[in-house]
Amino acid sequence: MAEAITNTSPLIYLDRIRRLEWLPRLFDEVWVPTAVVDELHLGRQHGHRDLDLDQIPGFRVVDPETQPSEWLSSDLGPGELAAITLAMEHPGRVLILDDGRARRTAQAAGLDVWGTLRGLLGAKSNGLT
Repeated sequence: MAEAITNTSPLIYLDRIRRLEWLPRLFDEVWVPTAVVDELHLGRQHGHRDLDLDQIPGFRVVDPETQPSEWLSSDLGPGELAAITLAMEHPGRVLILDDGRARRTAQAAGLDVWGTLRGLLGAKSNGLT
């Protein structure tokens, strides 16, 4: 089974439909950068649940070792930048992103990019629904 790195929006969307546990069932391990965890905590101010990924088996907080300086001027958020950078450091992992600009950036870097919808389709084909 593959391993993954996720950004914030897929976690929020899957939590909204009460299917957050599907990601660790689709992948051996799901890495989440600290910047994404921070965005999840900030999401509480916008009415989202404050997700505690430490309480869900299969998720692990992992940060990239570097941050490409040329990306700091892009229109990507801190969670997207951290997730893409981490995926570039570990190119065998699936990167789960929904934002169009972030997806194009990651695909241009040659990364295997999934959106939340592909994850849902994967859950269905694996009998998780």
